[in-house]
Amino acid sequence: MSDRWVNYVASFFGVDQGADKLFMRILAIYVLPIVVVYVVWFSYMITAGAWSIFHDNWFMTLTMIAGSFVAGASSEGGGAIAFPAMTLVFHIPPAVARTFSLAIQSLGMTAAALWIIAQRIRIEKTYLLLGAIGGTVGIILGSYYVAPFIAPAYAKMLFVSFWLSFGVALFAINHIRKRDTRLSLPILNTGQKTELILIGFIGGILSSILGSGIDICTFAFVTMKYHVSEKVATPTSVILMASNAVVGYLLHLMFLGDVTTEVFNYWMVSIPVVILGAPLGAFVVNKLRRLHIASFLYAIIAIQFVTAIWIIQPGGRLLAFSAASFAAGLSIFFLLTRKRNQVNMQKNKSSDKMNRVA
Repeated sequence: MSDRWVNYVASFFGVDQGADKLFMRILAIYVLPIVVVYVVWFSYMITAGAWSIFHDNWFMTLTMIAGSFVAGASSEGGGAIAFPAMTLVFHIPPAVARTFSLAIQSLGMTAAALWIIAQRIRIEKTYLLLGAIGGTVGIILGSYYVAPFIAPAYAKMLFVSFWLSFGVALFAINHIRKRDTRLSLPILNTGQKTELILIGFIGGILSSILGSGIDICTFAFVTMKYHVSEKVATPTSVILMASNAVVGYLLHLMFLGDVTTEVFNYWMVSIPVVILGAPLGAFVVNKLRRLHIASFLYAIIAIQFVTAIWIIQPGGRLLAFSAASFAAGLSIFFLLTRKRNQVNMQKNKSSDKMNRVA
């Protein structure tokens, strides 16, 4: 499909089909859609005389410069920066932060996804498809039946504590156990496919609460259980979060009706930076080594946790909940790696038996 569109654009502009194919892919798949977004954005700002919204909302523009880069460069998603910054630093209601996070990622991470596709950066298609199936159902059901009933402080501490445990576990297997990695998932049986769909479903529910979550949730699963390389899992998680954000934003816009003027204004002042910042993040991360990507992820996770503790200042009950979430996360992630190691040992034993028989 993308190749046909590239050929059409080349013919439209009268470019020789033998010209630089990478340049034509970037032009057709990334540049033209971005130009369209800028044209529509400038047209609205000029006709509506809306430039004054920058005066009151400039802090979101600055926030999303960092947020959009992280969105394209990691499995954390732009919402992982926007949500804590808005709720903890700027004291914006969590519901507003969540809806804005989905809205801005629907553009920013989609722009990053287009860059990834244009550049033919390697992704894991089975992971993407199964995660998207579960995530779509999860974010829809979560938006109606889970998110409205979650206390904001508990939701945030669950998020940062659980992913802190993932960062610790990933560091351990990367630098202590020296894990081997692979570029794709193995052939999955029906149970394993269902398992990945379920992980996507849980991630979709997290996205419905926090504005992001399916990306880091599925990323953790495939890197820990199947040892998929961060260089493949990261761009795949970016495309997955983009699709989940689009579904979530359309749900809030067309059915839940809670895209307020406040959310819209934050969205408008952030659009110019995110559609360039997220692809820039995807470009930079593709140039880094696998362990450098992991190190970048450790830093983001640690900063999120420290910031949450500093600003929320959880009391005894919330602190105990955070500690329990961290312990549960460590148990789950190390269990995943243990299962993976057991599978590898069984395969090696089977291979040795076959060799002895031969």
